[in-house]
Amino acid sequence: MIGQDTIQRIMDATRIEEVIGEFVSMKKRGTNYVGCCPFHNEKTPSFSVSPSKGIYKCFGCGESGNVVGFLMKHEHYTYPEALRWLAKKYNIEVEEEQLSEEQIERNNERDALFHVSEFAQKYFATLLYEDEMGVAVGLSYFHNRGLTDKVIKDFGLGYCLDQWDGFTKYAKTNGYSDNVLEKTGLTIFKEGGKSFDRFRGRVMFPIYSVSGRVLGFSGRILTNDKKQAKYVNSPDSDIYNKSHILYGLYQAKNAISRLDKCYLVEGNIDVISMYQSGVENTVASCGTSLTIEQVRLMRRYTKNVTVLYDGDKAGIKAAFRAVNMLFEEGMHVRVVLFPDGDDPDSYAQKYGSTQLQDYLRDNETNFIMFKTKVLLDEVKGDPIRKAEVLNDIVRTISLVSDLLERAEYVRQCASLLQISEEALQNEVAKTLNRKLYENLNHKPDPNDKDLADAQTQGEQQEEQKPAEQPQSQVTPFMINPAQSQEIKIVSLLLNYGNELLSVDVTNEEGKTEKENYTVAQMIVGDLLADELTFADPVCQTIFNVYAEKIENGETMIDPQIFTMHDNEQVRKFATDNLMVDYHISDNWSEMKHIYVPMPEDRLREDVTESILTFKMKKLDIKLNELDRQFPYLTDDNEKLMLIAQKMSLWKIKQQLGQALNRVFC
Repeated sequence: MIGQDTIQRIMDATRIEEVIGEFVSMKKRGTNYVGCCPFHNEKTPSFSVSPSKGIYKCFGCGESGNVVGFLMKHEHYTYPEALRWLAKKYNIEVEEEQLSEEQIERNNERDALFHVSEFAQKYFATLLYEDEMGVAVGLSYFHNRGLTDKVIKDFGLGYCLDQWDGFTKYAKTNGYSDNVLEKTGLTIFKEGGKSFDRFRGRVMFPIYSVSGRVLGFSGRILTNDKKQAKYVNSPDSDIYNKSHILYGLYQAKNAISRLDKCYLVEGNIDVISMYQSGVENTVASCGTSLTIEQVRLMRRYTKNVTVLYDGDKAGIKAAFRAVNMLFEEGMHVRVVLFPDGDDPDSYAQKYGSTQLQDYLRDNETNFIMFKTKVLLDEVKGDPIRKAEVLNDIVRTISLVSDLLERAEYVRQCASLLQISEEALQNEVAKTLNRKLYENLNHKPDPNDKDLADAQTQGEQQEEQKPAEQPQSQVTPFMINPAQSQEIKIVSLLLNYGNELLSVDVTNEEGKTEKENYTVAQMIVGDLLADELTFADPVCQTIFNVYAEKIENGETMIDPQIFTMHDNEQVRKFATDNLMVDYHISDNWSEMKHIYVPMPEDRLREDVTESILTFKMKKLDIKLNELDRQFPYLTDDNEKLMLIAQKMSLWKIKQQLGQALNRVFC
């Protein structure tokens, strides 16, 4: 384990422009370096490196990070591998911290699991070509499925002999213990000491990590014995968790990054057939329904995913189940359905690679539009069924995070559903507001009439219900109305938190004196005094670090701690906001004699306005909450208390408005 002191020495010695310069041709522009982005195809340079901040950002595709992140992304290194690469480049001795006996034992056990898994893969692959039964049964199966020897070797495919414990005996003669064999799931042990090979008589599909290490296996039976499962997978272990792995990602990751697109299929053979047909950017879930961890793993390489499923009803339903999760993680989702009875593998075998690629291109469609059309075909004039379809589509649209993309879905789906855009937008807004309330309060929204109606179905009619109120107009939904100001304040902390500003302070004698405070001290002190928090969890995390350090007496806080933060979202946020593409053309000052003030020239005003505006936004949110509560109050005293609270908040808002030179009626 590389010690923190060693990591700090490596980072102190590293010059990001030198490291990235080994992979990207760059030219100096001002204080930064620019070049063409290595992560997407572009002709005009939009990739910028800041030596002073130690970060990079592409203003075209949005990729950003520090020097370690660059090596991990570009060279596909693990975190320790990237650090060791930098240490070697800058001649820094890597000192590893002394591990406890428990850590050493755990690491040794993990290493043993990796070793036996790789040993097993080589053993199964060797049998496939060098054993008589391996060739006759295993290799002939793969050849009959149309796979070439090259692709068989690319994916490390193999065969486990149809013997009770052939592999187990061979592994033991090579020094592997019962404990290791059992924990990987390669061997199953029964009471009384009996053991047998889990994968006997099956063709073997090794499952690799992103870096290419063997983690586990999937074995397919070759007989028609209905008593046995068609596929058997390795059980979860210290090195393998099927919900965190995508089959084929090791082989597909470079193509996914290069093409900025991923195809998601159902089975291992589908992945291999697509790969052999030239569609190398293909992955599959490892014998499970799609999980959130697998979606996030895909998102590391692209936000564009096309789901490929069988064209029968089961395939369509499987696509519907998987896609909502993709939308929730901000992915752009398309779908291709194959003709009924076909899957990617069978289609490739029937028609060849060229026609497969043509089919994928010509039949790809936007998922929400596809889902709307499929569900409408089942309605057949039934108004109740149409209402159910509408609710289903609304739920899916509400998962789309991008506001403009969501608005376009509303427009197109409204046309297909033959309802007004306003009506569909209102339904989406209600769903989003319901989710927001539940996320913030961890309970259902009591003001949600639709939800209340659903909950009271089947209850006694004589139960007291609040008087029905006239429906108010639904306004366009914003998940966090104060988000822009939250981002602005945290951006000020990151970029100017260590800048000193002179502040008027009244001493004990009542006289005004000038004292110097950092921007971070001013912002943190002001917001903590009013007990204000951020709705955005990333902004709150960064603010908390500043608050803790200032309370501990630190005045100069290095923003680069956030570009190396454990949380990926914090790292990206910090990098994006530290790397601001803001510069004034020399032509303005030299030729046109137009001088534009830089952000730092009006820093005091910017800090003051940002804090006051943030407080104003928070007040607006609170006032809106009170307005939502008022129609549902039945007690006059409660109404009077709410009105008094609202008047108090309104006075504060007027005071803030005066400070900002704004007038409210």
